[in-house]
Amino acid sequence: MEQPRPEDRVGSYSRPSDLRITDMRTVTVGWGGWRFPLIRIDTNQGLYGIGEVRDGASKTFALMLKSRIVGENPCNVEKIFRKIKQFGGHARQAGGVCAVEMALMDLAGKAYGVPAYVLAGGKHRDAIRMYCDTPNEPTGEAMGHKLKERMARGFTMLKMDVGINDLTGVPGALSSPGGMLDTRSVMHPFTHIRLTDRGIGILTDYVAAVRDIAGYGIPIAADHFGHIGVEDCLRLGHALERFNLAWLEDMLPWQLTEQWARLGRELRTPCCTGEDIYLHDSFKPLFDARAISVCHPDLATSGGILETKRIGDLAQEYGISMALHMAGTPVSTMAAVHCAAATENFIALEHHFADVPFWSDLVAGAPAPIIQDGYIAVPDAPGLGIDLNEDVIREHIVAGDPGYFEPTPEWDNERSWDRLWS
Repeated sequence: MEQPRPEDRVGSYSRPSDLRITDMRTVTVGWGGWRFPLIRIDTNQGLYGIGEVRDGASKTFALMLKSRIVGENPCNVEKIFRKIKQFGGHARQAGGVCAVEMALMDLAGKAYGVPAYVLAGGKHRDAIRMYCDTPNEPTGEAMGHKLKERMARGFTMLKMDVGINDLTGVPGALSSPGGMLDTRSVMHPFTHIRLTDRGIGILTDYVAAVRDIAGYGIPIAADHFGHIGVEDCLRLGHALERFNLAWLEDMLPWQLTEQWARLGRELRTPCCTGEDIYLHDSFKPLFDARAISVCHPDLATSGGILETKRIGDLAQEYGISMALHMAGTPVSTMAAVHCAAATENFIALEHHFADVPFWSDLVAGAPAPIIQDGYIAVPDAPGLGIDLNEDVIREHIVAGDPGYFEPTPEWDNERSWDRLWS
């Protein structure tokens, strides 16, 4: 009797060695001012992979890569990533490269019949803790009650905004050069916006009211402090220490390593940054300086699933934990779930859209709702473990978008001399 061959256990529609990329198309969905370009990478065997360009990034960042990946075998994820990673950059400039990497991991998983986390080395956990970000509320009492509602839904970790936006127009709370409060285009050290003692007192009272209602039993992180310099970050950080916050996020631009190191030395609350950093080696200066306690990559910015796992693994060597930033559709969220499952020092994944009722409905193949009791179950289906719900996607295509994965022949022949060496 003839012995079965290993390749015969792979679906007959999928011969991984013969798989080739044939096309890339996009559709952009959105709501409430948010825009999320989704990509689909097609192949010669009918398999396709889906990925997501981070909000705020142009779909052009992905489409420009089309001619560079057509003809490649999508199972060669690392080879293709090394070919295209030069076209990414920090913050939204990495959106195209990261979306392609997600789609490749989806495709490779489907081709081999395994979930994406297997391709990243296997999983450390079966469910991923979600931490719930919560938009501004006008008072600490209102925020406290909002967080209590999140807790009642099963979330075991939370985040809120605490910053100078709440002090704009409050007499005696801020001092600022004219016009600086109205711009986000000036980096923090150059604004010379200062918090007064009254301003710090108002923010402290806000957080006190939150803790009085939400209690101290649940971790609450804080974000969006505003464009203030390191000295005022320290003054505010010290004033907030008694509230036992989970971390202080993005108080300064991530590039200012020495200033982050000063925060890390002088504050007794963990400091956290990373959502705009591209590639694992760019995190290393912060790690070497022992500047942060929590690294916070967004895999739609940091390089995708495999590169973000590298970031987590590197952080672990320094005794640093990894939380994952996320403000996206279920596509990028599920990509992050696979990364989180494969990363030992992971703590929690952000969820930004707890109040968007159709968020889970954008995809099929996942539990409904996707988040249950504050966790997402790690899927065992191949690839990312989800597919798009075409009807719901069509309902939320942004005005002016060409439509649902329309052809993109204009990107077929985009060429340049890409080699970085002579």
